[in-house]
Amino acid sequence: MSQKFGLALLLSVLLHVALVAFLLLGDFNSHPNPKPTPTQMEPIQAVVVEKSAVAEQVQKIKDKKAAEARKIRELEQQAAAAKKKRANEEKRIRDLEKKRKQKELEKKKADAAAKKAKAKAAKAEKERKKKLAEKKKAEKAAAEAKAKRLKEEQAAKKAEALRKKRAAEKKRKEQLAKERAIQEKMLAEQMAAEMASRQQARKQQVMTEIGRYTALIKQTIMRNFITDRSTMEGKSCKLTISLAPSGFVTNVVPGQGNATVCAAAKNAVYKAVNLPVSKDPEVFKEMRTISLTVAPEF
Repeated sequence: MSQKFGLALLLSVLLHVALVAFLLLGDFNSHPNPKPTPTQMEPIQAVVVEKSAVAEQVQKIKDKKAAEARKIRELEQQAAAAKKKRANEEKRIRDLEKKRKQKELEKKKADAAAKKAKAKAAKAEKERKKKLAEKKKAEKAAAEAKAKRLKEEQAAKKAEALRKKRAAEKKRKEQLAKERAIQEKMLAEQMAAEMASRQQARKQQVMTEIGRYTALIKQTIMRNFITDRSTMEGKSCKLTISLAPSGFVTNVVPGQGNATVCAAAKNAVYKAVNLPVSKDPEVFKEMRTISLTVAPEF
C-alpha cells in the first residue's frame, strides 16, 4: 500500500512539474515574446524552487521506498527464518512423538511380557501349592491308614489273646468238669449254692468295676470339658456313649438336657478319643454302651 501511494505521489508531482513547464514555456500567440521584466522573473524562480522541492520529495520517496524495501526484505527474511524454525520445531515435535509412540509401544510390550510372566509364575505357584497340598493330604491319609491299621492290629491281637484265654479257660473248665463228673451228683446242691453265690459275687464285682470305670470316664470327660458359667451353671446333659474294646469312642448320642452342655460334653468325649475301659470282657460287655449324666461344676 505504501509503494502504491509513493508511485501515485511521484506521478502527481511530475504532472504538476510538466504542467508548470508547459504553462511557462508554451507559445500561445504569434506575437514575439517580450523581454521579461523583473516582475515576470518571479514565477521562474518559483518554478526552480518547486523543482528543487519536488526533487527533494522524490528523493525522500526513493529513500522511503528503499527503507520499505529493506523492511520488506527483513520481514521476508524473518518470515523465512520463522518458517524454517517452525518447520524444524514441527520436525522435532514429530520426532518426539515418534519416540514417544515407540517408547509407549515398547512399554506395552514390556507390560504384556511382565503380565504374561507374572501369570505364568502365579500358575506355577498355584500348581506347586496344589501338589504340596496333595502330597500333605496323601501323607496324612497314609498316616491315618497306618494308625488305623496299627489300632486294628492291636485290637486283633487283644481279641486273639482274649479268644485264646477263653479257649484255655473253656478247656480247663471242661477238664475240670470231667474230673468232677463223678462228684457232680453228690455235690449238685452244694455246687448250685456255690454257683449262685459266685454269680452274685461276680455280678457285684462287675457292677463295682462298672461304677469305677464310669467314674473314670466321667473324670476324663470333665478334664476335656470347656465350661461357661453364664450358660451352663445348674444344667446337665445325658450322654449315651458307644465304645470299642480299646476304649475308642465309636459314637456319642446326646440325650435329655441342656443343648449347650450337650454340645460341649460331646466335644469333650471326642476330644478324649479313648476312654478308660476294663480289660475284663464281662465288665466291658456291660459297659460297651454306657449312659451317664454330665453336669459342669463351678
